[in-house]
Amino acid sequence: MKVWSSEHTFDHDWETVARAAWRKYPNPLKPEVTGIDVVDRSVGDDNILRTTRLLRTEWRIPSWATALIGFKNPSYAQEYSEVDATRRRMMLKSRNLNCRNFVCVEETLNYEPHPKDSSKTLMTQTANISVYGVPLINYMENMLLSMFSFNAQKGCQAMEWVIRNIKKEYEDLSTKLNSEYVQARRSVDGLVRSLDDLSQSLGNGYEPATRPKL
Repeated sequence: MKVWSSEHTFDHDWETVARAAWRKYPNPLKPEVTGIDVVDRSVGDDNILRTTRLLRTEWRIPSWATALIGFKNPSYAQEYSEVDATRRRMMLKSRNLNCRNFVCVEETLNYEPHPKDSSKTLMTQTANISVYGVPLINYMENMLLSMFSFNAQKGCQAMEWVIRNIKKEYEDLSTKLNSEYVQARRSVDGLVRSLDDLSQSLGNGYEPATRPKL
């Protein structure tokens, strides 16, 4: 069995990173993930959100390796996650469902505020990779470990891509709301002026219209 672990710091708060983790797929930087479905979701008495999802993937693996373990695309993985919004913690565990008699890959991701700077998020990532009952076990495990390490780096880039999109959505929404507010204010101002003009033209002693607060 090979064990791999790493840490990565995102220069974004925990809420933003946790939101990005939910929206990580589909993603042009992680094209191997071709589908994702929610299998189960619940909130317990402890206010922790628990979710099980099914991921559909397509991997580029050498033909000689696929022949050894009987691997075929598409493949599937199960992801289990827990989100504790109160403590600001998010944990995701995933494992492959195909070819488990020959290959077992289990990954754990944890997201929490950085202990030295709460405006940032610390991600810790661990993977256990095991190959059974085939020739060249050590070589196969090292090959899978190398693939996993490369994909982990792409995973961080994919998260940043999602975060940029989230921030752009907020900016677009803010711009839209400001524009709608300005238009509404102009409409109200125009209505108030019209009522004032009407009151003056009638000369009936009406009080000038009062502009409502927005």
